[in-house]
Amino acid sequence: MSPLSSINAYIRPNGLIQFLPQAGQAKGPIPAAELNQISDGVQVAKGAGTSFSDVLGKAVQEVSAKQSAASEAVTGLISGQNVSLHQAMISMQEANVSFQLMVEVRNKLLESYQELMRMSI
Repeated sequence: MSPLSSINAYIRPNGLIQFLPQAGQAKGPIPAAELNQISDGVQVAKGAGTSFSDVLGKAVQEVSAKQSAASEAVTGLISGQNVSLHQAMISMQEANVSFQLMVEVRNKLLESYQELMRMSI
């Protein structure tokens, strides 16, 4: 699972935030009775239990896991275990791309925060 797919919320064109189901959960739209009205028509699921910091924390953990897997693959390759060169390279590239995505998400979040701070009230 990539960091991009681990971000479980997206904003639909009509302004609703819909939380995507985790593995093992039923798919489908969230019933209207389970939605909270926030403001300006934005709605989130009641009891979704997924905060923004939880989503980001999970994404960071997944990037860390990919980097650990890449490190283990390289160590296995160097020590002569049954690890192919291309499998080690693939896991290294997956870790690299995941890390670059995480850095870009951080940059966009920082840029958004700075833009909000520049707004006059």
